[in-house]
Amino acid sequence: MKTLTVSVVTPDGPVLEDSFEMVSCKAESGELGILPGHIPLVAPLTISAVRLKHENRVEHLAVSGGFMEVRPEKVTILAQSAEKPSDINVQRAKEAKERAERRLQSKQDDVDFQRAELALKRALNRINVGQ
Repeated sequence: MKTLTVSVVTPDGPVLEDSFEMVSCKAESGELGILPGHIPLVAPLTISAVRLKHENRVEHLAVSGGFMEVRPEKVTILAQSAEKPSDINVQRAKEAKERAERRLQSKQDDVDFQRAELALKRALNRINVGQ
């Protein structure tokens, strides 16, 4: 079975390096599925889950934006943050979701709605991957 080497790196250092049969994630242009031998590609990623398939198991990572570089036998994800489900505090993510929702619902002029919206997306992504 052919595999790809997948490296996930954040400003805090490496999060994961292993071999997988397939990587799927959401780029700004849409959903991407990467198999060994894929043509070279660089794509900006959205706040979403990255799914890594190896034999009969699928691993998930919560990724908050960044870039993915694809070469025929290697995928490198440079992410602002990336968390494995075991590293996610779901309760804390739910609290962050509620705070972001309150900020979005408030009618105050000093609320940065774009920042609150991004915080909400990050919290929802962490909840989905963490559960």
